[in-house]
Amino acid sequence: MTSTPISIRQITALELKAMLDSGTPFEFWDVRTVAERNIAIIPGAKLLDSEAVEQIEALDRGTLLVFHCHHGIRSQNAALHFLSMGFNNLCNLAGGIEAWSEDVDPKVARY
Repeated sequence: MTSTPISIRQITALELKAMLDSGTPFEFWDVRTVAERNIAIIPGAKLLDSEAVEQIEALDRGTLLVFHCHHGIRSQNAALHFLSMGFNNLCNLAGGIEAWSEDVDPKVARY
């Protein structure tokens, strides 16, 4: 019997909104720059900086980690990094904050 390889789940902005609204416990990380965060943020997302990486590394490897960026590329790379460190419950916001602005909250600035 072969095991299914662990992968990074691509979630939509509406799926992320449902997770946030339901109170699902997860760690939510924004991999964009501080300058980008000054333009637009998704409430609850924390800046992924070197201190945050250390915090994540100390977590149980089954902790649900959700990453987002502008369009979903940098956040996918961040998720891949943590996958390589043994984390096995990873999500990437497909389309990033751009999708959030389009599908969930049009008040979030687009840039």
